Amino acid sequence: MSRLAIAAGFLLVTSLCGPAVAAPDPSGVWMRGDGNARVRIGPCGSQICATNVWIRDTSGGEAVGDKLVLTLQPKSADTLAGKALDAKRKLTYSIQLKVAKQSLVTRGCVVGGLVCKSVNWSRAR
Repeated sequence: MSRLAIAAGFLLVTSLCGPAVAAPDPSGVWMRGDGNARVRIGPCGSQICATNVWIRDTSGGEAVGDKLVLTLQPKSADTLAGKALDAKRKLTYSIQLKVAKQSLVTRGCVVGGLVCKSVNWSRAR
């Protein structure tokens, strides 16, 4: 089946299912709330990646170039949810991004949601 036929079928099905939730856009450079990191969220190949572009203190093992590969779906008008692969640490997180114009809140969980951490971000200037 051609990609055009698949896309047309998808559009037909989604139009019959009511209005779709518009996906929030987390693209851009974000400063972590503790001021230790800047991360660029944007395309990387066919995926979305969050890549460290600046780290103040590298003693915690973070480095410029560290990357999370994100697989996300819209959850609501301001929230994306899915998985984040950290190849360096060989971990996969469940992740949620709550996106506002100038702020971002990420919540990542491992061990089936038993260990979670939320981080506040502001859009870098």
